[in-house]
Amino acid sequence: MRALGERLKLARLRRELSTVLFAERLGISRDTLSRLEKGDPNIALGTYMRALRVLGLDKDVDSVARDDELGRKLQDLKLPGQRKPRTERPSTAPIKTAPPDKAHPKRSDGQ
Repeated sequence: MRALGERLKLARLRRELSTVLFAERLGISRDTLSRLEKGDPNIALGTYMRALRVLGLDKDVDSVARDDELGRKLQDLKLPGQRKPRTERPSTAPIKTAPPDKAHPKRSDGQ
C-alpha cells in the first residue's frame, strides 16, 4: 500500500493539485489524504479507488488480475470431462489371470 500511496501522491503533484483541492474532490480530510499518500492500510480501499478515479487512473485498475492464468487453469480442471493428469504409480496388487481351462476355451469346430 505504501508504494500505491506514493504513486498517488506523485500523480497528484504532476497534475498540480493541492492537498486541499484533492482532499475536497475525494470527500476526505487533509489528514486522511496524508495517510492515504503514505499508504496507510487502514484507509478504505474505496478511498484509494476514488483517488485513482479523480486522477484519471481508474482504467489502470482494469488490468489488475486481468490475465489470471492460474485461475483459468484451476477453473478448467473443474469442467466436466476435464481431469487432473494422473501420476503413474507402480501397482502393488497382484495381476489376476483366468484359470488355464478358461483362458483358452476349446473351439467347437475341433481346432
